[in-house]
Parts: sequence; C-alpha cells; structure tokens
Amino acid sequence: MDELYQLPDGWEWKRFDDIAFIKGGKRVPKGKKLTEQKTAYPYIRVSDFRDDGTIDTSKIQYITEDIYHTIKNYTITCKDLYISIAGTIGKTGIVPKELNGSNLTENAVKLVYKLLDIENTYVYFFTLSSFFKEQAGLATKIVAMPKLAITRLAEIKIPLPPQQEQQRIVTKLDTLFEKIDKAIALHVKNMEEADGFMASVLNEVFSELEEKYEKITFDKVCKKITDGSHNPPQGIENSEYIMLSSKNIFNGLINFDNPRYLSEKDFNIENKRTDIKIGDVLLTIVGTIGRTAVVDFNKKFTLQRSVAVLKPNRDILNSYFLMYSLQKNLNVLVNGAQGAAQKGIYLNSVKKLEIVNTPISLQQKIVTYLDDISFKIEHVKKVQKEKMESLKALKASILDSAFRGEL
Repeated sequence: MDELYQLPDGWEWKRFDDIAFIKGGKRVPKGKKLTEQKTAYPYIRVSDFRDDGTIDTSKIQYITEDIYHTIKNYTITCKDLYISIAGTIGKTGIVPKELNGSNLTENAVKLVYKLLDIENTYVYFFTLSSFFKEQAGLATKIVAMPKLAITRLAEIKIPLPPQQEQQRIVTKLDTLFEKIDKAIALHVKNMEEADGFMASVLNEVFSELEEKYEKITFDKVCKKITDGSHNPPQGIENSEYIMLSSKNIFNGLINFDNPRYLSEKDFNIENKRTDIKIGDVLLTIVGTIGRTAVVDFNKKFTLQRSVAVLKPNRDILNSYFLMYSLQKNLNVLVNGAQGAAQKGIYLNSVKKLEIVNTPISLQQKIVTYLDDISFKIEHVKKVQKEKMESLKALKASILDSAFRGEL
C-alpha cells in the first residue's frame, strides 16, 4: 500500500475495508411513505445529520411496522459511525443511544468494525480531517455531490496507531475541541446579540414614530408588490439573462452566486412579472423568510417565487425606509408563514403589513441613523465571523497534526 506520508513507529496505514465492513442503508419500499407520527421505528435521513456529528432528533420521521420488517436488516446500532454518501455527502457522526435500532437511509453507510482494537471516535475524528476528505473527493469541506461510491470509501487509507495511542489522541482532541467549541459558541452568541441589538433599535425607532404618525398598509405606499416566477423555466448552461432566488439575498446584499441562466425569450417572459429597477426592495418569502435588500445597481435579472419585489412610490417612500420597516416586521412575517414542508408567506400578507406614514424628509434622516448603526453592527459581526473561521482553521490544523502522530 502506498503511503500518503511517513508515519511514526508502531503506526500503519490501513484501508477502510481492512478495518470495517461498509454497510449501506435501505430505501423505503416503492409506494410506501415516511410519517411524522411517532412509531417504534425511526428512519434516519441525511437531512437529519448535523455538521457537528450529531443527529437532529426534532424532525425525525418514522416508518410503520410492516415497512420495518421489510428493511429491518438495515438498522444502525448505538455507537455506529455513519457517513452520508448521497445528497450532501461527507457528513459523519456516531449514533447516540436514543436512536439505537433506527433504520438508516440508503443515502448513508455505517462502519461495522472487523478489528477489536479500533476506537470508533478515533475513526470519527479522522473523517473530519483533510486526509479523509481529500481521499473521498470532498476537498476541504462538505459539498453537494451526486454520490460517494462505497468502493471509493473502501479504498480510503487511515493512519492507525496502537489502540492505547488511539485512546490518547481521542482524549486530547476531545479536550482541545471542547475549548475551541466553547470559544466558537461565544462568537456565535456575540453575533446573535448584535442582531438582537439591531432589532431593539428598529423597534425603538419605529415605536417612537408610531406615537406621532398614523400607520398605513404597504399596498398604499407601493406601486406594485409581486413575487418571482412560480414555474421557472428550464435553465441553460450560461447566458447574460439571470434568474435569482432567496439564496441570493443575504445581509442586505444581492449576490449572483450560482444563478439560473435563461434564454433571452424565457427571460423576457419572466421579466414582465418583476421588471426589476433601481430602488426596488426585495424580500425573501419562502424558506428563510425576511431577508431584505434594496436594488442599487442597473444589472438586469429576474426572480423565482421565493423572493417578493416591492416597488415603493418614491415620491412618498424612501426605499431603505421601506427595507427597515420590513426588518422591523420580521416577527410578523415569520409567525405568519404557512406550509408543512417549506414555510412561505403570501403576497396579501405582505401587502397588509403596516408602515408608519412618515414625511419623506424625516425618513431620510432615520435611514441615515439606522445605516450608521447597521454598519457598525455588521463590522462587529464580521470580526466575530473572522475569529470563528480562525478557530475552525485551528481545529483542522490540530486534526492534521493528530493523524501525523504529532499531537
């Protein structure tokens, strides 16, 4: 076996299929469906796998007893190591006690060890390392890919020290990662508090305005409120005609990452609905609800149904004042969302939202004030995010050192 790098004395390279059987999960039989009603038979899907190696039990679905008896040989037991191999691949973790005996999706596998001197958590930590991800074709991060072949998993090489050394490395990593994860959690909390502060500022500003001015509905101050295409046309490989969705609206900005490209004909048909102009306000209304942005450039694009377009009457309404009014109404929007599989809000709900009927000269002063606070808050969040990324890079560096025998 070719070595990836020189190992310390007493260590050896082993292929995954040297140390374990790689067992795939099982698809629910054709014509059968999962249910949200709790039964004795949980069915674990890739969407239940979290990035931190845990399983989200809040949204687990179940199978009935008759389905279980059909696929019962594809269960996972407590402490099994699982790896997602389809959809979002490369998510790994160890099955907790409460999910012992659950059925496993066909989009994941579990490792059943052939050798007794293998520490499961050691192998789990290895699946987080760059050495595993490079061999699996995942580069340095989890990515969406069609399939990770079991044959490719079988060929992955793991640096294996004696069991006592595996245990020492696991203990060391647990200790270091606990400290790093606490620091990361603190930065996450700081970012959440920054968002909370902005929300409190918005509430304070608009509450004061509501004491002085009447409220009117959005449809009284907007020329048009619509959404993007409900049946978007088939995309093409590349063109200058772009269709965006809610994933392209983030932190008050509009990005053009991975758009849908349309033919000129399809674009012109779809563009009649939205006809985006400078000063239009965008609002995500499906999936992650309530993200906003103001169009401040001339580039042409159209939208999918997940984004609403509000066209303010610019003589009486400042676009950014409208955007901040939407942000102030975030809880109303989220609480009014409907739908089982994917939450969404209807345009009529947006039209009936209330905005303070403030003189436009005062609107501009308020926007300037809120822009200043928002800029400072985003700077705080940027610093916190950079520190989080540094900590994540530190974890990756520690993992690489561990599997070189340098920890």
